[in-house]
Amino acid sequence: MGADDGRFYEFDEVKLEVQDFESDGFILDIGGGGEGVIGRLKGSRVVAIDIRREELDEAPDGPLKIVMDARDLKFTDGSFGAVTAFFALMYVGSQEDQQRILQEAWRVLKGGGRLDLWDIDLAERPPTDKEAYIVRLRYRVRGAEFGTGYGQRWPREFRGEQYYRALAERAGFRHVSTERNRHVFHLVFRKD
Repeated sequence: MGADDGRFYEFDEVKLEVQDFESDGFILDIGGGGEGVIGRLKGSRVVAIDIRREELDEAPDGPLKIVMDARDLKFTDGSFGAVTAFFALMYVGSQEDQQRILQEAWRVLKGGGRLDLWDIDLAERPPTDKEAYIVRLRYRVRGAEFGTGYGQRWPREFRGEQYYRALAERAGFRHVSTERNRHVFHLVFRKD
């Protein structure tokens, strides 16, 4: 499936600097396969989970890699100092499943821990008849630059910052900050 096959609406490329952050303990990276961005940033402090083994196999060495469904995490309560989802929730088909993932993230996060969520703003669908979309990223981690693309079919509901904030707040999180870069956002939440 390539962007040139006519099925994708292509958003303009976005450049991101993935900033380091503090964590009181290990970091759970939901959807941490593929590029393994958080694993590149935090190395052996990361437990990268993905539902697909082949995605974890593609990710760089460093993190502990576990095949696991984020809707049913096999970790004890309060196991992690931070939870991340770098363009992972866009691949979760239903709002119910996304809500379950955020509830599980809340459960395994220590009090005072943070949730970082990056995604594309789909609050308004561009005027297109394309069945899917793709966003290309140039991202920097610890001074190194990488490129990737994330694509998916258009979701049934509009998914923007307010959509994800509402889901996270229903799970118990408090919104701390939002960084926007054109049609991409990075949300930070806390578990109080």
